[in-house]
Amino acid sequence: MAKPKKTPRPKAQTPKGFADYFGKDVTERAEMLRAIAGVYHRYGFDALESSAVETVEALGKFLPDVDRPNEGVFAWQEEDGDWLALRYDMTAPLARVYAQHRNDLPSPYRRYTMGPVWRNEKPGPGRFRQFYQCDADTVGSASMAADAEICAMLSDTLEAVGIARGDYVIRINNRKVLNGVMEVAGLAGDDKEAERGIVLRAIDKLDRLGPDGVHALLGAGRKDESGDFTDGAGLGDAQADIVMGFMEAKRDTGAATVARLRELVSGSDVGSKGVDELEEIAALLDAAGYGPDRIIIDPSVVRGLGYYTGPVYEAELTFEVKDEKGRPRNFGSVAGGGRYDDLVKRFTGQEVPATGISIGVDRLLAALRATGRSGAEAAGPVVVTVMDRDRMADYQAMVAELRQAGIRAEVYLGNPKNFGNQLKYADKRGSPIAIIEGGDEKERGVVQIKDLILGAKIAETATHDEWKDRPSQFEVPRDQMLAKVREILDQ
Repeated sequence: MAKPKKTPRPKAQTPKGFADYFGKDVTERAEMLRAIAGVYHRYGFDALESSAVETVEALGKFLPDVDRPNEGVFAWQEEDGDWLALRYDMTAPLARVYAQHRNDLPSPYRRYTMGPVWRNEKPGPGRFRQFYQCDADTVGSASMAADAEICAMLSDTLEAVGIARGDYVIRINNRKVLNGVMEVAGLAGDDKEAERGIVLRAIDKLDRLGPDGVHALLGAGRKDESGDFTDGAGLGDAQADIVMGFMEAKRDTGAATVARLRELVSGSDVGSKGVDELEEIAALLDAAGYGPDRIIIDPSVVRGLGYYTGPVYEAELTFEVKDEKGRPRNFGSVAGGGRYDDLVKRFTGQEVPATGISIGVDRLLAALRATGRSGAEAAGPVVVTVMDRDRMADYQAMVAELRQAGIRAEVYLGNPKNFGNQLKYADKRGSPIAIIEGGDEKERGVVQIKDLILGAKIAETATHDEWKDRPSQFEVPRDQMLAKVREILDQ
């Protein structure tokens, strides 16, 4: 009789394209989100939490290179035949929420939201299938003042989290201008929709591929370093030159850039309207004190998603970091957004103007860490050691006293037999203080308070004389424990 096969043990590994986040990571992200929310709140935006799951119909097919409902998104089919999916961004769910609750919401409706999104795409270095976004949108206003305000708020947000002025730039363009350029290049009309989509995605890769790579994608296509071939838009040389001319239209001043764009879209009504909107946004930002040191007009910005209808914007960090091979490079984009006047219309049949911004939380946090600007690592808890397991109630009373005073604290809950292991645990937790009360201390009514941070520094650098001058362990009466802990923490 054959022996039954043993069920293999599951592998303890993170799914491909996902990551686990521990204490420091979560704390730093929370602190940054708190700072961002403060700016959004100051601008009058209200918080919104919507479902992480939407119907595929509600999300729409707006991701690049998506042909089937279960590609690009994590989707599954219900028993009734409906397709559901994890949200791939925060904007498409907002359109559904607004359409569903519009009679109960103010108009315009200003909301911000924060949370994870999921994309079923090929993972790579620094590219995950789950990542955090932090969005702010205004729904119900066609005014260019709404777009200007979003850009100003993004500028204030970057500075609030620690990105210094001069280390970032917010670049603005307008899809209508690009549509005008495509019209001039002979790419207007429903029969050219596929080509226009390829052109949009090609322009959006300018920073990564450079002009030559983009030009190849505008034409027959491009082979990457791995040998994979990407089909191009199939434009002729004259058409490709018009598009490339649009991307290279940026001049030394905003006014000169606008003038060049007017030349490129000459004869196109939609293109001219886009240039007018850019001029208006620039004037509003200038009046509010947001000059070219923070926000500029840049025709190379198009944004990859297909639902944008007007102004689009992108925040780029301009300081240098080292890549995985030690080569210097600009950090790049950390936020983007734009106007999407047709997204709510999919639900209501009526055009509802909307505009907004999305911050890539993980990328922004990585930028802060790369420059040493992220928040200081949160201190671990004060650890009350256990010298006598039969006196656990005494130790729990100490912890309760510390917690009620607002101090993070815990009792050591491992095996207390080896005291050295308790201190090793406190060190691993990043604990600033260990409290010790053995039988002798209990009889004398005192506790030992060990300053672990100072002790570590003294052990590393100090001489014997300095150790005497700067004690790292104190004996205090039990009723003075809280005061002494506060004194050490304040230092």
